[in-house]
Amino acid sequence: MTKPADHFILICTGCNGRAAAGRVRAALTADLPPGFAIRAVNCMAGCDRPATVGFQAAGKASYLFGDIETAADLAALSSFARQYRESQSGWTSATDRPAALYTKTLARLPGFAAAEDA
Repeated sequence: MTKPADHFILICTGCNGRAAAGRVRAALTADLPPGFAIRAVNCMAGCDRPATVGFQAAGKASYLFGDIETAADLAALSSFARQYRESQSGWTSATDRPAALYTKTLARLPGFAAAEDA
């Protein structure tokens, strides 16, 4: 039995459309570590830097990356997925992330505690 996903990749369908988001999804799906699910979302307000892709997991920092355009960008996201999965807090510095994402990080939001931990 497969464990349910506890890490999520969000792909914006707003600016570039569902077809472009589908191409990003297809490229990432083949190379993700276990435990990830990919969700298409309508808008992540990265309109000036499409395509935008986010990472989320409970109790971990969340990330938003923009200007995802090339095969190298997609490979960097796959590498980051492994790094993110292995990190307890999800927190990484710009220099620790794959180099192709260095100028593509739009936001990093701190993780939040579960209601019982607050």
